[in-house]
Amino acid sequence: MATLSYEATGRRKTSVARVALVPGNGKKVVNERPFEEYFTRSTFAMVVDQPFKATQTEGKYDLTAKVSGGGISGQAGALRLSIARALLKADPAFRLSLRTAGLLTRDPREHERMKYGLAKRRKRFQFSKR
Repeated sequence: MATLSYEATGRRKTSVARVALVPGNGKKVVNERPFEEYFTRSTFAMVVDQPFKATQTEGKYDLTAKVSGGGISGQAGALRLSIARALLKADPAFRLSLRTAGLLTRDPREHERMKYGLAKRRKRFQFSKR
């Protein structure tokens, strides 16, 4: 018998997260590693758990995620969006609570491009009159 799985994708900066939610007891695996081992900082764990808290579904779904690209903060944001989208597929009644928490909106901020003649994106080289 096929198991019921809710899959979704989320992006943040240059990170991409693909998630599969299966009804279970709250086991979380990210990139084939335990969740606590992958996201060592409590702030990142808190960001990832926001969709579950907003919908009061902590411990009701097993999470399997593949995350790639960017840094750990962008990966946590991408994972948060993908979990919210997967929960929305699981139960459309969650839309109001996820929307009011701001979890269904993709953060559009990206890196600014490097400009020629500058040291960084906006920083100029030191000015010297002579």
